[in-house]
Amino acid sequence: MRNSREDKLCSVSEAIGMICDGNTIACSGFVGAGHPEALTAELERRFLESGSPQNLTIAYAAGQGDGKSRGLNHVAHKKLIRRVVGGHWALAPGLGKLASEGEIEAYNFPQGVMCQLYRDIAAGRPGCITHIGLDTFIDPALQGGRLNQNSPESLVERIELGGKTWLWYKSFPINIGFIRATAADPLGNLVMDKEAMIGDVLPISQAVHNCGGIVIAQVEHLVDEPVNPQHVRVPGILVDRIIIADTHEHHQTYGEVYNCDYCLPHKCGQKIGADLGRLAMDERRIIAIRACDEVGENAVANLGIGMPEGIARIAAERGILHKLILTVESGPIGGMPAGGLSFGASMHPDAIIDQPSQFDFYDGGGLDFAALGAAQIDSCGNVNVSKFGPRLAGVGGFVNITQTAKRLVFCGTFTASGLEIAVENGILRIVKEGTVRKFREQVEQISFSAKRAKSVGQEVLYVTERAVFRLIDGGLELVEVAPGIDIQEQIVKLMDFVPVMKNVKKMAEHCFK
Repeated sequence: MRNSREDKLCSVSEAIGMICDGNTIACSGFVGAGHPEALTAELERRFLESGSPQNLTIAYAAGQGDGKSRGLNHVAHKKLIRRVVGGHWALAPGLGKLASEGEIEAYNFPQGVMCQLYRDIAAGRPGCITHIGLDTFIDPALQGGRLNQNSPESLVERIELGGKTWLWYKSFPINIGFIRATAADPLGNLVMDKEAMIGDVLPISQAVHNCGGIVIAQVEHLVDEPVNPQHVRVPGILVDRIIIADTHEHHQTYGEVYNCDYCLPHKCGQKIGADLGRLAMDERRIIAIRACDEVGENAVANLGIGMPEGIARIAAERGILHKLILTVESGPIGGMPAGGLSFGASMHPDAIIDQPSQFDFYDGGGLDFAALGAAQIDSCGNVNVSKFGPRLAGVGGFVNITQTAKRLVFCGTFTASGLEIAVENGILRIVKEGTVRKFREQVEQISFSAKRAKSVGQEVLYVTERAVFRLIDGGLELVEVAPGIDIQEQIVKLMDFVPVMKNVKKMAEHCFK
């Protein structure tokens, strides 16, 4: 076993040269935070120049990419990849295209399950046994998380334990680990002082080491003295190779080169987010205001990327952000979650824990409140965020979060593609209707199971700019409508089904001021 950091240092080309045909690679990262860009970029360069390695399996938990060329977009090449098992696909459209066209074996498993599975592989357990994914498209009773017909059915199985049904996500050997840290000390210990998250670097390293594989770590720099042992995130005994990345391949996130606020606590009396300004009066603001009304004081919450991000902005406007505990599935607790290509980071968090531990907390019911997006909603109340025709988005942490939060709000516009609204004197006016219906008779994939939500007693709302629905035993009930909206013409006629309507109230006036 190598103990000296100097024995582990090598060039990125030498490190990638250790990968063999047919290897399985586990890659850390969350969007761009913590992703080892230098390693995936070099893997692509080597393949394009030499045609090797080939037939790799790529495993990852959180989506990693910028939707264009960075992150796991580097590995989106036929022959380079044989199989992908991942949590989120939208940020690597090249991989999604290969999956949709049947060029690779492809699976979409929950982000939390994937990072927890690394721990099970490390421990020599048969896999991850959990309730997460039941009654969704990941359940073998439906699609088993398979994204095309070329993907075998054996990676997840339904089992009975103690009179209950569980999903068994099966362990598999991992040969190569791609991880990233800020620095390596003389013993090869890794620290992550300037990283926006810890992620899953330790379980990946332990899993790869115990499978007899090679852990390759990308760092920004080296330190001359051994670091405080309590600060070590990955011990040197687990690290086989260390490469020093060029600055352009070690940005803190894909949105920012470096933001110290992601690594520093807030100061006493500091109001986080107070300098961000007000959201414009549009559909996003209306939805964020109405959803924010549902968050209880001192609630431990998770806000999804996109539309739900506005809830934190509204809370900051109201001066109540400090009364909420906003968490991100990547590990930050407290502070103000970042958006866009910096999603996964938080400004001035109270703490940052590792990603598998965050999902342990979520999976056991630790979240009081969660708000997430919704692309399609059906007559039963099921939600799809993962697949639209040939386009694959994937679920990321959506399944873990939506199956376990005590109160759940889905946020999204009533129609999509071209919707334009105006608010005049507290009245909502639809200037131009969206061309895509979001309320469908049946969703393309079940990312959120209404049946399961009702069985465990979750409170579920669906908030749009013109209407609010509630999940009931009979499906969806229309409970609120915006001032100025005609229920029949601008709601019911634009749905593929008729919701339950008993006592429809007006949405609160402050949503339109």
